Amino acid sequence: MGALMERMGLGGREMTVAGHSKDFVLKVVQPGLIGLMDGSVSTLAPVFAVAVASGDPRLTFLIGLAAAVGAAISMAFSEGLSDDGSLTGRGGPVLRGGITGAATFVGGIMHTLPFLIPDVQAALYLAFAVVGLELLAISYIRYRYFAMSFWMSAFQVIIGGALVFASGILIGNA
Repeated sequence: MGALMERMGLGGREMTVAGHSKDFVLKVVQPGLIGLMDGSVSTLAPVFAVAVASGDPRLTFLIGLAAAVGAAISMAFSEGLSDDGSLTGRGGPVLRGGITGAATFVGGIMHTLPFLIPDVQAALYLAFAVVGLELLAISYIRYRYFAMSFWMSAFQVIIGGALVFASGILIGNA
């Protein structure tokens, strides 16, 4: 697997502090993490605001889907157009943008899927639990690939998520 990654330009011999290929971390993990974080956090406010304000799970799902797709497209272009990789060594813009966009969509759609349940209260509880799992996954990735303390990472990520979640609830109740 390592040889295949190296042939694709996604793995090299230089290792990070955490013991992973620096190329893999820069070209795959970092764009994926950026996307996952953006998708998970940026779509929280609209999804929870609509759920609280309307009580309509179908409308909430549609707005969450639109937010996830829009965020994915935006992040894919932002990442792809921000750097051609020649100066930073972060890899090609198309691959990086694709990884970021796909991860953004995943981060945004995961807590939107519970709103396929017709009971908005049950969907809200399930979506809240999914958000918690998303934030823990982000914390784990930061711990695993960037040699950060898991608990400090979890604290930082949960504070950010809680601020966005609270803004969605406050706006939805307005």
